[in-house]
Amino acid sequence: MKTIRRLFYGEVVTTVMLVTLGFIGLFYFFDFVDELQAVGRYKAAGYTIPYALMFVALMIPSHIYELLPITVLIGTIFVMARLAQSSEFTILRTSGLGPWRALRTLFALGVGFVALTFAVGDYLAPIADRSGQLLKSRYQGNVTVGKTGAWLKEKQAQGQYAVNVGALAPDASMRDVRIFEFDNQGALVSMTQSKTARFSDDASWLLEQVDRTEFSGNNAEASHVERTILDKFRWSTEVNAEMVATAILRPERMGTVDLFQYIQHLNFNGQSSQKYEIQFWKKVFYPLSCLVMVVLALPFAYLHFRSGGIATYVFGGVMAGISFVLLNNVLGDLGALQGWQPWFTAALPGLIYSMVSLAAFAWLVIRR
Repeated sequence: MKTIRRLFYGEVVTTVMLVTLGFIGLFYFFDFVDELQAVGRYKAAGYTIPYALMFVALMIPSHIYELLPITVLIGTIFVMARLAQSSEFTILRTSGLGPWRALRTLFALGVGFVALTFAVGDYLAPIADRSGQLLKSRYQGNVTVGKTGAWLKEKQAQGQYAVNVGALAPDASMRDVRIFEFDNQGALVSMTQSKTARFSDDASWLLEQVDRTEFSGNNAEASHVERTILDKFRWSTEVNAEMVATAILRPERMGTVDLFQYIQHLNFNGQSSQKYEIQFWKKVFYPLSCLVMVVLALPFAYLHFRSGGIATYVFGGVMAGISFVLLNNVLGDLGALQGWQPWFTAALPGLIYSMVSLAAFAWLVIRR
C-alpha cells in the first residue's frame, strides 16, 4: 500500500499543481489586461505597470482558493483515466486494490487538499487581498463601499452608537467618520464628525479634526445644543479594524475568525447577519468540497477504454467543476432571498455533489 499511495499521491499532486498553474496563468493574464485600463487612468498618480503586476499577483491566492476544488477534480480525473487507459489500475485491482481501499487512499489525499484550501482561503488570501486593496488605493484613492460608506452599530452600557465610516485610507486609517450616540430610550445625545480616525490599541478610536454636537434636555423648553470643535477626541469602542474592514471589503475575502467575530457583533447589536453567516458557513464547507471531488473522480478509473477518450473525460471534469461553482453561488443568493438556514445553504452544493459522486461510485464500481 505504501507503493500504491506514493503512486497515487505523486501523480495526483503533480497533475493538480500543473492544472492550477495553467489556470492561474490564464487568470493572471486576463487580470493584467483588465488592469491596464487603471494604469492609463491613474498613471499621473504614479500607478505604473510594475504596481499593476504587483496588484494582480496579490490576487493569485484568492484565485487559488476558488480554483482548488476544480483543479483537484480535473487533475484526479486525468490521473484515474490515464491509469485506466494504460491498464495500470487493472493491474492494481488484480493485486488486491479493492474499491473501498482505493476510496480510502484517495480520501486521505483529499484531506490534504482540504487543509491546503482552508489555509489559503483563511490566512493567505485575506492578507494578500487586503494588501492589494491598500496598494491600489494608494494611487487610486480610498477603499470605500458605495457613496454612503459602511454603517456599524454598537451597544454600550450608557446607550447605543450608529457609526458611519466613509472609506479606508491607504495608511489603514478611516476617513469621513460620523458617530451618532443615542440613549437607552432612543433619543439622540450627540453627533460627532471627524475627517480622519485611527485605531488605538486600548479599545478606542482617535478622532482628528472633530466637530462634536451635544444635545441635552428632555423637553423643548429646557433642551439646548452645544457644539465643540476639537483637534482630537478619543472614543471608547469595541469596534476594531477587522470589523470595519469586513463592513467595507467583500466578506468572502475575510478570514473565518474575522467573519465569526463580526457576526457576533451584529447579533449583539440586533443587526441582520444572514449574508455574513452564509459566507461564514461557505468558508467552513468550501474546503470540504475537495473530498467530494476526489470521490467523484474515482469511478473514472473503472471505465474500460484503451485509446483516446481522456480529453472527453477531462472536459467533463471541467464542466462538473464549473457547475459546482455556479451552483454554489446561485444557492447562496437563493438561500439569502428565501431565508434558508445559513449552514444548510452553504452545505447544500456539497451535499448534492456528494450524493452524485457516491451514486456514481456505487453504480460504476460496486454494481459493475
